[in-house]
Amino acid sequence: MTDIKIKNYYYLIAGVLAILFAITHAWNGQSAVLPKLFVNDIAMDTRIIFRYVWHIITAENLVFGVVFIILSFQSERSKIRSAAWMIVLLLLVRLMVILGVTAFYDVSALTDTLIDSIAILIYVAFIILGIKKEFGGQSPQSSR
Repeated sequence: MTDIKIKNYYYLIAGVLAILFAITHAWNGQSAVLPKLFVNDIAMDTRIIFRYVWHIITAENLVFGVVFIILSFQSERSKIRSAAWMIVLLLLVRLMVILGVTAFYDVSALTDTLIDSIAILIYVAFIILGIKKEFGGQSPQSSR
């Protein structure tokens, strides 16, 4: 019988965080953000677009979480690193969009993005720690 063993705890933590972010993002959207669409006279097609754009982020976080949990059990480093760097890039672009759009429309509202920004940076830090983690005594440079 094959012994399933966690190879990278940083990826496991990143995966669990991503799933928690997906849950809290969906919950926050359904309870606090999306209901506000029905207060104003907003066209139905605009409401639909806003809802699916909101839930795209929820779905992305869920997929990232599952991917990192799977990666935490993998040992083939070269394939894992490229997937992890791609997700880091997507998360940093997401953060730049959040900060850029917020700053463009209301610089004073940047303080409202502090918790999300810190969460994304902590998430990225765990992924990068996972990328840098040594496997079987090999450094990242010697496993290329």
